[in-house]
Amino acid sequence: MRSGASGFRQNRRMPSVTPPRGMRDFLPAEKARREHVLGVIRSTYAAHGFDEIETPVMEESSRLHAGLGGDNEKLAFGVLRRGLTRDDLARAEEALDLADLGLRFDLTVPLTRFYATHRSELPAVFRAIQIAPVWRAERPQRGRYRQFVQCDIDVIGEAGPLAEVELITATTAALRALGLGGCRIRLNDRRLLTSMLDALGFDRDDHAAVLVTVDKLDKIGRDGVVAELRERGFTAAAVDALHDLVARPADPEPLPSGAASMRAVLPDGVDEALVQEIAALAAAVAAAGGGEVDFDPFLVRGMGYYTGAVFEIAHPDLPYSLGGGGRYDGMVGRFLGADVPAAGFSIGFERIVDLVETPVDVGSDAVALLHDAGTDPARLVALKTALLERAGRVRLERRPRNVRPLLEQLAASGYTRVADVSDATVGVDDLVFRPLH
Repeated sequence: MRSGASGFRQNRRMPSVTPPRGMRDFLPAEKARREHVLGVIRSTYAAHGFDEIETPVMEESSRLHAGLGGDNEKLAFGVLRRGLTRDDLARAEEALDLADLGLRFDLTVPLTRFYATHRSELPAVFRAIQIAPVWRAERPQRGRYRQFVQCDIDVIGEAGPLAEVELITATTAALRALGLGGCRIRLNDRRLLTSMLDALGFDRDDHAAVLVTVDKLDKIGRDGVVAELRERGFTAAAVDALHDLVARPADPEPLPSGAASMRAVLPDGVDEALVQEIAALAAAVAAAGGGEVDFDPFLVRGMGYYTGAVFEIAHPDLPYSLGGGGRYDGMVGRFLGADVPAAGFSIGFERIVDLVETPVDVGSDAVALLHDAGTDPARLVALKTALLERAGRVRLERRPRNVRPLLEQLAASGYTRVADVSDATVGVDDLVFRPLH
């Protein structure tokens, strides 16, 4: 029996002790920093009138693959149905036929389902906060994970520009509270993109495919976009007209200097009412203290569910955006049978948390008590409990032979003072503290 078990263990490959690829562990100091950043975001959004909700980590597979999530649907993790048989496996034409649930790949699809479920219990205009992990079957690489946190705010039920203005001002306020000032808003509108493609001469049936390529402008550059459009066989005259348009000044046009600056980077024939509408939105954001706004005629935002204004947060020192969002009227209607106006903004938390230098437990007095191995546990816990009335955090640590590494670890974890517990220590007043920093 023993030899058989031993042989099994020898032949069996030991499981890895590292997290799955694209997923991470967080040590206490890093976890504390992440929670501090999340706390700042939460409190800022709450101060702006948004309410936090929570949805399940899984949704029905049919909902996750209903055409609402764009390319992210291809990255969804599926969950196999329970009780599958060999016949089920043989009949399945694709892997999705075997799944009835899936891990959420974003927070917008769950939100629309949540709203459809609880609409009668919610206010006419619902302002939601969602902060939670999502999962995508990405190819792991630097800055791209299979599990990551999204921080979303959404306004459902407001058809006018008030929704966009509130979303943008609340988001920029959260970034400022984290010390990330100087951000600018890149602004466009999916309806204007449609009008622009019409004016350039692209067939209406080709618009979605053309925008997929235009959305790569930041990655493959102007020449790459034009070359790909030519390779894909779109109307040659329209591609030539787009080439001329993209060759105009590269920097986004600052707003709200008025619609004139927008017309300078747009083709003739675009919808003038949309130009005026975007200029007015930019003016409203600036007047509300939401930050500087730039008009970017080639900002697409990859999700196909956007129906109106789209926007991103840009930082002058960073080559990537810190978040983005837009209006997605019609998405909620997929569950209700009637359209409900909606708009949302998502902060790129995993990018932001690496930029924020935040001390752990700012303003908190965290102390550690060093004790010998044989010290009475009851006395130690009594000292700890009494000390909690004076300090924010108290930790008991057995004194090692070499105390220096322990003191360095405590300091890295945010502890500010340390004291030794000896046989002469009767109460808190007998403790003599020394600083760790």
